[in-house]
Amino acid sequence: MLVLENKYTIRNYTDNMSDEEFYEFCLLNKDLRIERDKNRNTLVMSPVNNKSGYYERQIIIEIALWERKHQKGISFSSSTGFTLPNGATRSPDACWISSERWATVEDEDKERFASIVPDFIVEIRSKTDRLKTLQDKMEEWQENGVRLGWLIDPKTEQTYIYRVGTTPTITEGFDKVLDGEEIMPGFEFDLQLLQLPE
Repeated sequence: MLVLENKYTIRNYTDNMSDEEFYEFCLLNKDLRIERDKNRNTLVMSPVNNKSGYYERQIIIEIALWERKHQKGISFSSSTGFTLPNGATRSPDACWISSERWATVEDEDKERFASIVPDFIVEIRSKTDRLKTLQDKMEEWQENGVRLGWLIDPKTEQTYIYRVGTTPTITEGFDKVLDGEEIMPGFEFDLQLLQLPE
């Protein structure tokens, strides 16, 4: 697979990079969105387009405001990687982890792609994303321990809600308000915030 080693050099990396090599590769390419699937295939994605960046920012702001008010956990940017139990390294568009669970992560692990699965994650479909690919990723999040997940599709104005041990439910329309349920009590996200200003 051809991947960037730095801004000017393309090198042929195998998909059998060690965890250390993968981490170093990500450090060399901080401007790229890089993940690794459970089969250790390295996935290099282009930066998000303007609309997708706007959508991500809106949800991240709302999570951060709730986090500061309730002080029950910690949220992260969309470029944060997490090492899942199945060996994948994934980056959700937005996420939150409870304080109790975050406290169990060793300080050294926090300097890498921490071996912890967020309690809550959001993935937002961009124009070029295949829905099936994102649904597979959501199922992977769910299988690895995410307690609540939203897959938001601005194109169809549908939100797929993933909960532990259940099949996803679908919320139709962006005139709805989603809530954090028992995972993030009191957290609400008005989907109308995803209406990009003219």
